[in-house]
Amino acid sequence: MVGIGVCGVILWGLMVIDAFSSPTAGIASSGSMKAGQQGRSCGLISPYLAPKNQSERFAFIAEWYDPNASLLRRYELLYYPVDGSVEMHDVKNRRTFLKRTKYEDLRVEDLFIGNKVNVFSRQLVLIDYGDQYTARQLGSRKEKTLALIKPDAVSKAGEIIEMINKSGFTITKLRMMTLSRKEAADFHVDHHSRPFYNELIQFITSGPVIAMEILRDDAICEWKRLLGPANSGIARSEAPGSVRALFGTDGIRNAAHGSDTFESAAREMELFFPSSGGCGPANTAKFTNCTCCIIKPHAISEGMLGKILIAIRDACFEISAIQMFNMDRANVEEFYEVYKGVVSEYNDMVTELYSGPCVAIEIQQSNPTKTFREFCGPSDPEIARHLRPETLRANFGKTKVQNAVHCTDLPEDGLLEVQYFFKILDN
Repeated sequence: MVGIGVCGVILWGLMVIDAFSSPTAGIASSGSMKAGQQGRSCGLISPYLAPKNQSERFAFIAEWYDPNASLLRRYELLYYPVDGSVEMHDVKNRRTFLKRTKYEDLRVEDLFIGNKVNVFSRQLVLIDYGDQYTARQLGSRKEKTLALIKPDAVSKAGEIIEMINKSGFTITKLRMMTLSRKEAADFHVDHHSRPFYNELIQFITSGPVIAMEILRDDAICEWKRLLGPANSGIARSEAPGSVRALFGTDGIRNAAHGSDTFESAAREMELFFPSSGGCGPANTAKFTNCTCCIIKPHAISEGMLGKILIAIRDACFEISAIQMFNMDRANVEEFYEVYKGVVSEYNDMVTELYSGPCVAIEIQQSNPTKTFREFCGPSDPEIARHLRPETLRANFGKTKVQNAVHCTDLPEDGLLEVQYFFKILDN
């Protein structure tokens, strides 16, 4: 099992059991349940579909790519919120793969269709609900909407993202971009007949914007509530803690945008994040005098993104491009190839970087690689806290692997690492 390490292999070996080793393990026999109780997408019959006298649990169908066999393997993933435990069943072989085991790195907030979750070093993609109960409880009110930080508030992106995280949203996509006049016209098509239309177009194309896809229950209404009234002056009176009250100026330069309806949310997200696989509006990478920073998955899942962006800005570094990526193992191994056989934590570093979404940043400064690397601090956060307590890793890192950020080590690699994300992966 590549990338898990000896301890991980032993752990999996202890937990993977044969379905027939216990009368309650594995999949229920035919006839023990009614057909209507089957898992919705694959016909898998779960032994836990009637949780009235058991602890509540949520069921999902998940896929894992097995690199050794070059196959997609499908599992039923069960999650028990009462104690944070997980359980897995192999769909094809109809057997228990992982008996119920406590796993603290998975949260209810992570459980939504399309998300990638890491369970004991395996990256699983949640492709469907496992039963109607889970669909009703977790899927009925989940919405995605567009959150757009406008040119006047890009410098306050850290604070706005912090507000988004604290309000219970999950950021599922994020990208800094510039809009052409045509793209701006497509975005503001509903305002075409308004007297301020030309001013809108001029403003939205005057600098970079940061587009985000955000997720939560009733996301459209909740994001509009967090934004506050469209006119920032009115917002300061009626909703003084809102985004527009805090960071906007007037009715046009009002910091951020939110979709009004399901239809407009779908249309606007298609503009910024095309479902066809296209890139949408151009990213803002400059590819000159640059170095690369990657905010690691553990920092994203722990809600540190906004705080780290604020720290980078306050240290006088320019963020010239930023984008969220969901990397697969092959991409991570390619990116970290220079560390293979050199750094003892290589396998764990690889596993961490593809365990969830990361955020890549192009950093600009006169001597960017040396100074930004110094600002990140020693790779071991414990050492950083003793020697360089003001650095990013000292403030946000946990371990040598989960140390909040990756930064370019060698000056000549800065451009190459930025190009890897903003030219190769972005395309």
